[in-house]
Amino acid sequence: SNRLLASADTSVGGILKQHIEDFQVQEIPLYKPDGVGTHCYFFVEKRGISTMEAAKLLARALGRKTFDIGYAGLKDTRAVTAQWFSIEHEESARVGALNIPHLKLLEITRHRNKIKMGHLAGNRFLIKLRNPEWDRVGGDQTLSAARDRAAAIWAVLDRSGVPNFFGPQRFGMRRDNHLLGLALLRSDFQAFTDRFLGDPDPQVDHGDVLTARQLYKNGNLEEALKHWPGHLNNERKALAAIVRGKGNPKKAIYAVDIKLQQLLVSALQSHLFNELLTRRLPKFTHVLPGDLCWKHDNGAVFAVGETVEAALQEQPRADAHEISPSGPMFGWKMTTPPATSVVGIMEGEILQANNLTLDAFRGPSGSHGARRALRFFPKDMLIQTGTDPHGSYLQFDFTLTSGSYATVLLGEIMKSDVDVD
Repeated sequence: SNRLLASADTSVGGILKQHIEDFQVQEIPLYKPDGVGTHCYFFVEKRGISTMEAAKLLARALGRKTFDIGYAGLKDTRAVTAQWFSIEHEESARVGALNIPHLKLLEITRHRNKIKMGHLAGNRFLIKLRNPEWDRVGGDQTLSAARDRAAAIWAVLDRSGVPNFFGPQRFGMRRDNHLLGLALLRSDFQAFTDRFLGDPDPQVDHGDVLTARQLYKNGNLEEALKHWPGHLNNERKALAAIVRGKGNPKKAIYAVDIKLQQLLVSALQSHLFNELLTRRLPKFTHVLPGDLCWKHDNGAVFAVGETVEAALQEQPRADAHEISPSGPMFGWKMTTPPATSVVGIMEGEILQANNLTLDAFRGPSGSHGARRALRFFPKDMLIQTGTDPHGSYLQFDFTLTSGSYATVLLGEIMKSDVDVD
């Protein structure tokens, strides 16, 4: 199980994102815009739409390309989120005059450079967890018992840190982005196209998409092409390339946008990191011989010696939350632990089990690789109870650094798989 605290008696249960307003996120930028420059910065509240969709709507309203819109990270779709966007050579007044459904402009300023992915210090969350039981069974009494349980779980997590798993949203709506990434790196073109264009799943696929996938699976490629909706551009291009290439799946790869290929490979990196963290979970707070440790104050990584003494020497810093063991975001230039150390052996086994080498990550869709801390530490946690027109709720206020998932933290508290976009 990828739960740190598996015991059911500490469960809070509940439903997340029952209403859009139940999940609110405010971005904390890496730097403050200084008010001058060629780039217009605007702070936007979006409701119930994805960051990419918001960027598309903003670009269309300004008569620009989606690529011209900068943003630091992808925010939840089923939520009310506030984040910064930027666009160059655009008058502030023109941006201020925009009126787009589901988007609200909160602030406009200027800066010298475009906002790029990762220009983000963290996010502040305000999340309401609901459970019909709390209203039915005993009102305030049940709610305060749930609050006490949540506070007890939080007390443990506050000491140990939260396992830094990637949330399920990292793996796409069909939860198979990592498998597509794996097929790409293995140059298994048939496996890639069969999953990318076939593999119909009535649970997830509907309407024309389901029909197109079924037709592809049955070998009716030209018929399938007629059914792929226009907005699924990559799928249509890939299938058209196979049809033109008389069934050759390799042709499909060249038709798929390189950015999408990189996204699929990064989903694979996330999946392999999750595999490693699941194996390390019983000792994820412990520094092991050969570990590459993450410094929480600046994100630097340093090597711990291969002896037990070297690991024990660093443990007090791990206990003080200054450092944490790191795990692999596999890539061809990634710093690796010594191959003979317990950590090196573990990471090698994960690559081997997936029939991969670090060299497989070379190439346009591959990755240099990186290290990622095995745990994260939410800040300023506040747990409260309340009631609104929708009923009772447990409210969690906290701040996370960039790259960690609120849904992973809440999954630990709720003891259920939080499967939300």
